[in-house]
Amino acid sequence: MFSSRLPGTFEPNRLTRSVTRIRETGAALIDLTVTNPTVVGIEYSSSILDALADPRSLRYEPAALGLIEARSAIARDYERLGIKVAPDRVVVTASTSEAYSILFKLLCDPHGDAVMLPIPSYPLFEHLTGLDGVRPIPYRLDFHGRWAIDFDTLDDGWTDIVRGLLAVSPNNPTGSILTEPELQGLAERCAVRNAALILDEVFIDYPISSDMTPTAVPPDCLTFRLGGLSKSAGLPQVKLGWIAVAGPDALVRTALDRLELICDTYLSVSTPVQYAAAALMTRGAETRARILARIRTNERVLRGLAAAYPSIEVLPCEAGWSAVLRVPSTRSEEDLAIALLETAGVVVHPGFFFDFAHEAFLVVSLLPETDVFAEGVRRVMETAHA
Repeated sequence: MFSSRLPGTFEPNRLTRSVTRIRETGAALIDLTVTNPTVVGIEYSSSILDALADPRSLRYEPAALGLIEARSAIARDYERLGIKVAPDRVVVTASTSEAYSILFKLLCDPHGDAVMLPIPSYPLFEHLTGLDGVRPIPYRLDFHGRWAIDFDTLDDGWTDIVRGLLAVSPNNPTGSILTEPELQGLAERCAVRNAALILDEVFIDYPISSDMTPTAVPPDCLTFRLGGLSKSAGLPQVKLGWIAVAGPDALVRTALDRLELICDTYLSVSTPVQYAAAALMTRGAETRARILARIRTNERVLRGLAAAYPSIEVLPCEAGWSAVLRVPSTRSEEDLAIALLETAGVVVHPGFFFDFAHEAFLVVSLLPETDVFAEGVRRVMETAHA
Protein backbone atom coordinates (compact mmCIF):
# COMPACT_ATOMS: atom_id res chain seq x y z
CA MET A 1 0.00 0.00 0.00
CA PHE A 2 1.39 3.40 -0.95
CA SER A 3 1.53 6.11 1.69
CA SER A 4 -0.86 9.00 1.15
CA ARG A 5 1.88 11.39 2.21
CA LEU A 6 5.36 11.20 0.73
CA PRO A 7 8.32 11.96 3.00
CA GLY A 8 9.06 15.65 2.87
CA THR A 9 5.64 16.55 1.42
CA PHE A 10 4.83 20.22 2.06
CA GLU A 11 1.91 20.82 4.40
CA PRO A 12 0.28 24.22 3.68
CA ASN A 13 0.28 26.66 6.61
CA ARG A 14 -1.98 29.68 7.11
CA LEU A 15 0.27 31.94 5.08
CA THR A 16 0.45 29.53 2.15
CA ARG A 17 -3.32 29.12 2.13
CA SER A 18 -3.75 32.90 2.21
CA VAL A 19 -1.37 33.41 -0.71
CA THR A 20 -3.21 30.78 -2.74
CA ARG A 21 -6.59 32.28 -1.94
CA ILE A 22 -5.61 35.85 -2.82
CA ARG A 23 -3.82 34.81 -6.02
CA GLU A 24 -6.99 33.02 -7.10
CA THR A 25 -8.90 36.31 -6.85
CA GLY A 26 -6.55 37.85 -9.41
CA ALA A 27 -5.42 40.57 -7.00
CA ALA A 28 -2.16 42.31 -7.90
CA LEU A 29 0.62 41.38 -5.51
CA ILE A 30 4.23 42.47 -5.17
CA ASP A 31 6.13 39.22 -4.83
CA LEU A 32 9.27 39.66 -2.75
CA THR A 33 9.83 35.91 -2.68
CA VAL A 34 10.52 35.50 -6.42
CA THR A 35 13.66 33.50 -7.20
CA ASN A 36 13.13 33.01 -10.94
CA PRO A 37 15.43 35.39 -12.86
CA THR A 38 13.54 34.83 -16.12
CA VAL A 39 10.42 36.69 -14.88
CA VAL A 40 11.89 39.84 -13.30
CA GLY A 41 12.84 41.89 -16.35
CA ILE A 42 16.42 40.65 -16.67
CA GLU A 43 17.54 41.03 -20.29
CA TYR A 44 18.63 37.82 -22.02
CA SER A 45 20.46 37.59 -25.32
CA SER A 46 18.11 36.35 -28.04
CA SER A 47 20.79 33.90 -29.13
CA ILE A 48 21.65 32.47 -25.73
CA LEU A 49 19.92 29.15 -26.44
CA ASP A 50 21.11 28.75 -30.03
CA ALA A 51 23.77 26.25 -28.99
CA LEU A 52 21.05 23.77 -28.04
CA ALA A 53 20.58 23.15 -31.78
CA ASP A 54 24.04 21.59 -32.19
CA PRO A 55 23.59 18.84 -34.83
CA ARG A 56 25.76 16.50 -32.77
CA SER A 57 22.81 16.16 -30.42
CA LEU A 58 20.97 14.08 -33.03
CA ARG A 59 23.23 11.18 -32.12
CA TYR A 60 22.72 9.60 -28.71
CA GLU A 61 25.93 8.48 -27.04
CA PRO A 62 25.15 7.91 -23.37
CA ALA A 63 27.90 8.76 -20.90
CA ALA A 64 27.07 8.04 -17.27
CA LEU A 65 29.16 10.84 -15.74
CA GLY A 66 28.50 13.21 -18.66
CA LEU A 67 29.98 13.93 -22.08
CA ILE A 68 33.60 15.00 -21.92
CA GLU A 69 32.68 18.26 -23.72
CA ALA A 70 30.38 19.24 -20.86
CA ARG A 71 32.74 18.11 -18.12
CA SER A 72 35.61 20.04 -19.69
CA ALA A 73 33.44 23.16 -20.01
CA ILE A 74 32.55 22.95 -16.33
CA ALA A 75 36.21 22.49 -15.36
CA ARG A 76 37.11 25.61 -17.38
CA ASP A 77 34.31 27.55 -15.71
CA TYR A 78 35.78 26.70 -12.32
CA GLU A 79 39.07 28.22 -13.49
CA ARG A 80 37.54 31.70 -13.65
CA LEU A 81 36.74 31.27 -9.94
CA GLY A 82 40.31 30.26 -9.16
CA ILE A 83 39.36 26.63 -8.51
CA LYS A 84 41.31 23.86 -10.21
CA VAL A 85 39.13 20.90 -11.21
CA ALA A 86 40.07 18.07 -13.58
CA PRO A 87 37.36 17.24 -16.14
CA ASP A 88 37.46 13.55 -15.17
CA ARG A 89 36.47 14.57 -11.64
CA VAL A 90 33.31 16.34 -12.78
CA VAL A 91 29.92 14.60 -12.72
CA VAL A 92 27.12 16.14 -14.78
CA THR A 93 23.58 16.19 -13.35
CA ALA A 94 20.23 17.58 -14.42
CA SER A 95 20.11 19.95 -11.43
CA THR A 96 21.57 20.63 -8.02
CA SER A 97 18.56 18.90 -6.45
CA GLU A 98 19.36 15.78 -8.43
CA ALA A 99 23.00 16.09 -7.38
CA TYR A 100 21.91 15.95 -3.75
CA SER A 101 19.81 12.86 -4.39
CA ILE A 102 22.69 11.15 -6.19
CA LEU A 103 25.06 11.92 -3.33
CA PHE A 104 22.61 10.70 -0.70
CA LYS A 105 22.38 7.42 -2.63
CA LEU A 106 26.17 7.27 -2.81
CA LEU A 107 26.86 7.99 0.83
CA CYS A 108 23.91 6.65 2.79
CA ASP A 109 21.96 3.50 3.40
CA PRO A 110 18.29 4.50 3.47
CA HIS A 111 16.41 4.53 6.77
CA GLY A 112 19.60 4.22 8.76
CA ASP A 113 22.22 6.80 7.82
CA ALA A 114 22.16 10.56 8.26
CA VAL A 115 23.53 13.81 6.88
CA MET A 116 24.04 17.04 8.79
CA LEU A 117 22.25 20.14 7.49
CA PRO A 118 22.71 23.83 8.37
CA ILE A 119 19.87 25.94 9.74
CA PRO A 120 18.72 28.54 8.88
CA SER A 121 18.73 27.26 5.34
CA TYR A 122 16.43 26.52 2.43
CA PRO A 123 13.74 23.94 3.36
CA LEU A 124 14.35 21.93 0.18
CA PHE A 125 16.89 19.83 2.07
CA GLU A 126 14.27 18.38 4.38
CA HIS A 127 12.24 17.19 1.39
CA LEU A 128 15.25 15.74 -0.42
CA THR A 129 16.49 13.79 2.58
CA GLY A 130 12.98 12.50 3.23
CA LEU A 131 12.53 11.30 -0.34
CA ASP A 132 15.82 9.37 -0.16
CA GLY A 133 15.10 7.92 3.28
CA VAL A 134 18.01 9.77 4.87
CA ARG A 135 17.83 11.21 8.35
CA PRO A 136 18.57 14.98 8.55
CA ILE A 137 20.45 16.18 11.62
CA PRO A 138 20.59 19.98 11.96
CA TYR A 139 23.47 22.14 13.06
CA ARG A 140 22.95 25.82 13.66
CA LEU A 141 24.25 29.06 12.22
CA ASP A 142 24.19 31.85 14.82
CA PHE A 143 24.17 35.58 14.24
CA HIS A 144 26.58 37.68 16.28
CA GLY A 145 27.23 40.59 13.95
CA ARG A 146 27.73 38.03 11.18
CA TRP A 147 26.44 34.52 10.62
CA ALA A 148 28.78 31.79 11.82
CA ILE A 149 28.64 28.04 12.41
CA ASP A 150 27.78 26.97 15.94
CA PHE A 151 30.26 24.10 16.17
CA ASP A 152 28.82 23.03 19.53
CA THR A 153 25.50 22.12 17.90
CA LEU A 154 27.36 20.37 15.10
CA ASP A 155 29.45 18.26 17.49
CA ASP A 156 26.52 17.54 19.78
CA GLY A 157 24.41 16.32 16.88
CA TRP A 158 27.10 14.23 15.20
CA THR A 159 26.64 10.49 15.70
CA ASP A 160 28.14 7.36 14.15
CA ILE A 161 25.34 7.26 11.55
CA VAL A 162 26.44 10.54 9.91
CA ARG A 163 27.81 9.94 6.41
CA GLY A 164 27.86 13.46 5.05
CA LEU A 165 27.86 17.09 6.11
CA LEU A 166 26.14 19.72 3.97
CA ALA A 167 27.46 23.28 3.94
CA VAL A 168 26.00 26.09 1.83
CA SER A 169 28.32 28.95 0.93
CA PRO A 170 26.96 31.48 0.19
CA ASN A 171 24.06 30.39 2.38
CA ASN A 172 20.45 30.85 1.35
CA PRO A 173 18.88 32.93 2.88
CA THR A 174 21.48 34.39 5.28
CA GLY A 175 23.93 35.31 2.50
CA SER A 176 26.85 34.25 4.71
CA ILE A 177 30.09 32.83 3.33
CA LEU A 178 32.16 30.20 5.10
CA THR A 179 35.40 31.56 6.51
CA GLU A 180 38.64 29.64 6.09
CA PRO A 181 38.65 28.50 9.76
CA GLU A 182 35.03 27.34 9.44
CA LEU A 183 35.72 25.33 6.30
CA GLN A 184 38.85 23.92 7.91
CA GLY A 185 36.82 22.87 10.94
CA LEU A 186 34.19 21.15 8.81
CA ALA A 187 36.74 19.36 6.65
CA GLU A 188 38.76 18.16 9.63
CA ARG A 189 35.66 16.67 11.25
CA CYS A 190 34.65 14.93 8.04
CA ALA A 191 38.13 13.50 7.48
CA VAL A 192 38.48 12.18 11.03
CA ARG A 193 34.93 10.83 11.22
CA ASN A 194 34.86 9.19 7.77
CA ALA A 195 32.19 11.46 6.33
CA ALA A 196 32.02 13.51 3.12
CA LEU A 197 31.67 17.27 2.83
CA ILE A 198 28.95 18.42 0.41
CA LEU A 199 29.63 22.06 -0.45
CA ASP A 200 26.76 23.87 -2.18
CA GLU A 201 28.17 26.92 -3.98
CA VAL A 202 25.32 27.77 -6.37
CA PHE A 203 25.35 31.47 -5.36
CA ILE A 204 29.14 31.83 -5.56
CA ASP A 205 28.87 34.26 -8.49
CA TYR A 206 26.83 36.84 -6.57
CA PRO A 207 28.88 38.74 -3.97
CA ILE A 208 27.01 41.79 -2.70
CA SER A 209 29.83 44.17 -1.84
CA SER A 210 32.93 42.99 -3.68
CA ASP A 211 34.46 40.10 -5.56
CA MET A 212 34.54 36.88 -3.60
CA THR A 213 37.42 34.43 -3.60
CA PRO A 214 36.28 30.85 -2.90
CA THR A 215 37.87 29.30 0.14
CA ALA A 216 40.16 26.37 -0.61
CA VAL A 217 38.95 23.03 0.74
CA PRO A 218 41.56 21.09 2.77
CA PRO A 219 42.79 18.09 0.73
CA ASP A 220 42.26 15.37 3.35
CA CYS A 221 38.47 15.44 3.10
CA LEU A 222 36.32 13.81 0.41
CA THR A 223 34.46 16.81 -0.96
CA PHE A 224 31.63 17.30 -3.45
CA ARG A 225 31.25 20.87 -4.77
CA LEU A 226 27.84 21.62 -6.32
CA GLY A 227 26.94 24.18 -8.96
CA GLY A 228 24.61 24.68 -11.90
CA LEU A 229 23.42 26.88 -14.75
CA SER A 230 20.26 27.78 -12.86
CA LYS A 231 22.18 30.40 -10.87
CA SER A 232 25.53 30.82 -12.65
CA ALA A 233 23.91 31.70 -15.98
CA GLY A 234 20.41 32.60 -14.77
CA LEU A 235 18.96 29.64 -16.69
CA PRO A 236 16.77 27.57 -14.35
CA GLN A 237 14.85 26.19 -17.34
CA VAL A 238 18.02 24.74 -18.91
CA LYS A 239 18.60 21.76 -16.68
CA LEU A 240 22.31 21.36 -16.07
CA GLY A 241 24.05 20.97 -12.74
CA TRP A 242 27.28 19.38 -11.64
CA ILE A 243 29.34 17.81 -8.90
CA ALA A 244 33.10 18.43 -8.70
CA VAL A 245 34.79 15.70 -6.68
CA ALA A 246 37.94 16.40 -4.67
CA GLY A 247 39.94 14.84 -1.88
CA PRO A 248 42.32 11.91 -1.35
CA ASP A 249 42.85 10.03 -4.62
CA ALA A 250 41.72 6.64 -3.32
CA LEU A 251 38.47 8.06 -1.94
CA VAL A 252 37.83 10.04 -5.12
CA ARG A 253 38.37 7.02 -7.37
CA THR A 254 36.01 4.89 -5.29
CA ALA A 255 33.39 7.63 -5.24
CA LEU A 256 33.57 8.16 -9.01
CA ASP A 257 33.24 4.43 -9.67
CA ARG A 258 30.09 4.29 -7.57
CA LEU A 259 28.75 7.54 -9.00
CA GLU A 260 29.17 6.11 -12.50
CA LEU A 261 26.93 3.19 -11.60
CA ILE A 262 24.29 5.42 -10.00
CA CYS A 263 24.26 7.92 -12.88
CA ASP A 264 24.24 5.15 -15.49
CA THR A 265 21.04 3.87 -13.93
CA TYR A 266 19.22 7.12 -14.70
CA LEU A 267 21.09 8.89 -17.56
CA SER A 268 18.97 11.95 -16.83
CA VAL A 269 20.97 14.73 -18.49
CA SER A 270 19.97 15.50 -22.06
CA THR A 271 22.51 15.44 -24.88
CA PRO A 272 21.73 18.95 -26.29
CA VAL A 273 22.44 20.75 -23.03
CA GLN A 274 25.76 18.93 -22.63
CA TYR A 275 27.00 19.92 -26.08
CA ALA A 276 25.75 23.45 -25.42
CA ALA A 277 27.36 23.76 -21.98
CA ALA A 278 30.44 25.75 -23.04
CA ALA A 279 28.41 28.25 -25.08
CA LEU A 280 25.76 28.61 -22.39
CA MET A 281 28.42 29.40 -19.81
CA THR A 282 30.10 31.95 -22.08
CA ARG A 283 26.88 33.69 -23.08
CA GLY A 284 25.48 33.37 -19.58
CA ALA A 285 28.19 35.71 -18.29
CA GLU A 286 26.18 38.69 -19.59
CA THR A 287 23.06 37.52 -17.81
CA ARG A 288 25.05 36.86 -14.64
CA ALA A 289 26.41 40.42 -14.75
CA ARG A 290 22.90 41.84 -15.10
CA ILE A 291 21.61 39.77 -12.19
CA LEU A 292 24.56 40.85 -10.06
CA ALA A 293 23.92 44.51 -10.89
CA ARG A 294 20.25 44.06 -9.98
CA ILE A 295 20.84 42.47 -6.58
CA ARG A 296 23.53 45.01 -5.65
CA THR A 297 21.23 47.89 -6.63
CA ASN A 298 18.31 46.45 -4.71
CA GLU A 299 20.45 45.79 -1.65
CA ARG A 300 21.47 49.47 -1.61
CA VAL A 301 17.83 50.50 -2.05
CA LEU A 302 16.84 48.23 0.84
CA ARG A 303 19.41 49.73 3.19
CA GLY A 304 18.50 53.24 2.13
CA LEU A 305 14.81 52.69 2.88
CA ALA A 306 15.58 50.95 6.18
CA ALA A 307 17.48 54.00 7.42
CA ALA A 308 14.12 55.71 8.01
CA TYR A 309 12.86 52.83 10.20
CA PRO A 310 15.18 52.41 13.20
CA SER A 311 13.17 49.48 14.57
CA ILE A 312 14.03 47.39 11.48
CA GLU A 313 17.51 45.98 10.91
CA VAL A 314 18.85 44.74 7.58
CA LEU A 315 21.27 41.97 8.54
CA PRO A 316 24.65 41.83 6.79
CA CYS A 317 24.54 39.90 3.53
CA GLU A 318 27.78 38.85 1.88
CA ALA A 319 26.38 37.18 -1.24
CA GLY A 320 23.29 35.63 -2.83
CA TRP A 321 19.84 36.68 -3.94
CA SER A 322 18.15 37.24 -0.56
CA ALA A 323 18.19 39.70 2.32
CA VAL A 324 17.10 39.18 5.92
CA LEU A 325 15.22 41.80 7.93
CA ARG A 326 14.98 41.67 11.70
CA VAL A 327 11.64 43.30 12.62
CA PRO A 328 9.87 44.14 15.89
CA SER A 329 8.41 41.00 17.47
CA THR A 330 5.09 42.62 18.35
CA ARG A 331 3.29 39.80 16.57
CA SER A 332 4.22 36.44 15.13
CA GLU A 333 6.10 36.25 11.84
CA GLU A 334 3.17 34.44 10.28
CA ASP A 335 0.68 37.09 11.43
CA LEU A 336 2.93 39.83 10.08
CA ALA A 337 3.42 38.04 6.75
CA ILE A 338 -0.36 37.56 6.42
CA ALA A 339 -0.97 41.23 7.27
CA LEU A 340 1.54 42.24 4.60
CA LEU A 341 -0.25 40.01 2.13
CA GLU A 342 -3.81 41.04 2.94
CA THR A 343 -3.40 44.75 3.71
CA ALA A 344 -0.25 45.75 1.82
CA GLY A 345 -0.39 43.35 -1.13
CA VAL A 346 3.18 42.10 -0.57
CA VAL A 347 4.42 38.50 -0.37
CA VAL A 348 7.42 37.82 1.88
CA HIS A 349 8.90 34.78 3.56
CA PRO A 350 8.69 34.60 7.36
CA GLY A 351 11.84 33.46 9.13
CA PHE A 352 10.34 30.18 10.33
CA PHE A 353 10.20 29.05 6.69
CA PHE A 354 13.98 28.74 6.92
CA ASP A 355 14.13 27.50 10.55
CA PHE A 356 15.44 30.67 12.15
CA ALA A 357 16.06 30.01 15.83
CA HIS A 358 13.62 32.65 17.04
CA GLU A 359 11.39 35.45 15.83
CA ALA A 360 11.07 37.91 14.24
CA PHE A 361 12.65 37.84 10.79
CA LEU A 362 11.46 38.39 7.25
CA VAL A 363 13.30 37.25 4.12
CA VAL A 364 12.99 39.16 0.84
CA SER A 365 14.35 38.43 -2.63
CA LEU A 366 16.73 40.93 -4.21
CA LEU A 367 15.71 39.91 -7.73
CA PRO A 368 12.55 41.95 -8.51
CA GLU A 369 12.72 44.97 -10.80
CA THR A 370 14.05 47.83 -8.72
CA ASP A 371 10.99 50.09 -8.80
CA VAL A 372 8.76 47.15 -7.84
CA PHE A 373 11.23 46.08 -5.16
CA ALA A 374 11.41 49.57 -3.68
CA GLU A 375 7.63 49.90 -3.47
CA GLY A 376 7.30 46.44 -1.92
CA VAL A 377 10.01 47.13 0.66
CA ARG A 378 8.44 50.50 1.52
CA ARG A 379 5.15 48.71 2.29
CA VAL A 380 6.97 46.09 4.34
CA MET A 381 8.76 48.74 6.40
CA GLU A 382 5.60 50.73 7.05
CA THR A 383 3.63 47.67 8.11
CA ALA A 384 6.37 46.04 10.22
CA HIS A 385 7.36 49.31 11.89
CA ALA A 386 3.79 50.22 12.88
